[in-house]
Amino acid sequence: MAVSTLSVHHRSAPILNQVLLGIGGLLLLACLGWLQKELDLRQDRTVVQIEGLAQLPKGEYLKPALLGYHHLGADLLWLRLLQVVGQRRISADEFEWMYHALDVITTLDPQYAYVYYAGGSVLVDQANRPDLSNRLLKKGADANPQVWYIPFLLGYNYYFLLADPAKGAEYIMKAASLPDRPAYLPGLATRMAAEAGSPDTALAFLEARLLETQDPQTRESLANRMKEAIIERDIRLLESAVDAYRTQHRAIPATITDLVAAGALPMLPQEPFGGDYRLDRKTGSVSSSTHPERLRTFFKRKKQPTYSFPKVEPSYSFPRTWE
Repeated sequence: MAVSTLSVHHRSAPILNQVLLGIGGLLLLACLGWLQKELDLRQDRTVVQIEGLAQLPKGEYLKPALLGYHHLGADLLWLRLLQVVGQRRISADEFEWMYHALDVITTLDPQYAYVYYAGGSVLVDQANRPDLSNRLLKKGADANPQVWYIPFLLGYNYYFLLADPAKGAEYIMKAASLPDRPAYLPGLATRMAAEAGSPDTALAFLEARLLETQDPQTRESLANRMKEAIIERDIRLLESAVDAYRTQHRAIPATITDLVAAGALPMLPQEPFGGDYRLDRKTGSVSSSTHPERLRTFFKRKKQPTYSFPKVEPSYSFPRTWE
């Protein structure tokens, strides 16, 4: 009798295990279904949020409708935009609606300076659209002329992304002349102007900064930077004279003083740090004995990037009523 009971117990154990496994499988399927449903609902909510942002009326029309609460409206729309960006990875063809939302927000509150900078950064870093970024940032620079980081980002876009060092230096110089800017900006602006072929522009900028600065340490730094810009200006002048001499005499001059004797220069410039200028007879290049490295920006572009801005065809199907 005992043997029979034990046999029944052994036969029922696998059945119980199968039942438990079946229940576990059903629960797992139910959980997966619930999770998928939640993800679908969340995705649907995100699409609805994007649709709402994309179909916002232009800020010029929305602002009077808010009856004086346009600053609050700008805050709420900014929070809504952050929620959408945080919930999903925006595809490249959806950034025009983001620019539109940023344009509406900054029309409602033109002094919302951080929105210009954050939005401009996203439009270049994620969307690869410096054209949209610059459009937003120029609007911000006009509305916030004392905020240094807006023209700073414009300078970055032009110099490093659009291969326009002259324009980049122009905006960096503007940023460097504004209150609360970082201490490194004047030096960076000088280097960018020198590489853009404008050491005279760099000198004028530094002279203006020197006149308005009273701190002795800052003045010393600016004065040294002016001397470096003078070296860059002199080297360009001397190398231009070497080229003229080579064209006339079919040879590189034996010494740098031959430039004056040949009439290529009225006189040799004085090296501002007390050194001298040296001529390489093999290449015709000129260098300074005290500063052999040319004045350049700290970051080097390996090649000039080229950007094409194709017309964006949004992947979403709802109409953009703001166009």
